[in-house]
Amino acid sequence: MSPADPRVVVLATHNAKKGVELQRIFDAAGLPVRVVGLDELAAYPEPAETERDFAGNALIKARAAAQATGQLAVADDSGIAVDLLNGMPGVRSARWAGIGKGDEANLRLLIDQLADTDYDQRTARFVCAMALVEPGGGEFVATGEMPGRLVLEPRGANGFGYDPIFVADEQPPGQPRTNAELSPEEKDAISHRAKAAGQVAARLRALLGGGS
Repeated sequence: MSPADPRVVVLATHNAKKGVELQRIFDAAGLPVRVVGLDELAAYPEPAETERDFAGNALIKARAAAQATGQLAVADDSGIAVDLLNGMPGVRSARWAGIGKGDEANLRLLIDQLADTDYDQRTARFVCAMALVEPGGGEFVATGEMPGRLVLEPRGANGFGYDPIFVADEQPPGQPRTNAELSPEEKDAISHRAKAAGQVAARLRALLGGGS
């Protein structure tokens, strides 16, 4: 790719599923850009996520990617906030069971921590902050939330992270399902990441000369 290609957006993550999801959302918005993850680029020193909120961590990652690649860069920081745990795991969602432990370990730890609680008590919300940083320094941050409740038996094979135990309040018609039981299109219609990405897509369209 050209080092200054305006139709390329670097997504500052090694999570390929996030890249597929963001590309799908941008495609649905009619945005003519290609999302490129970090595994497709030359490695650069990636910053530690040292902020205590989602927006701060998203900006850290997007700034580093824009500086290293000379491209428009997007980064998100997202996680789940559980009311019974005073909003945790929060920004620690991806590392809840320990650095490098992975999705399954994080999921099992959260289930264990919520054992012997009632479904109605297990209110939670997914939160996403998505930062867009221009090579010249312009910055934009969007946020989205998806409220719901947690089940203790994982269901479904789609999605990633805590999706198999999260039942969103806003549901497609039919029996309530976990995020992992929803189709990608159904999830995109209600998800925290899609809400934030929609705002970023509008900003990108304006930057690319397509209006607001």
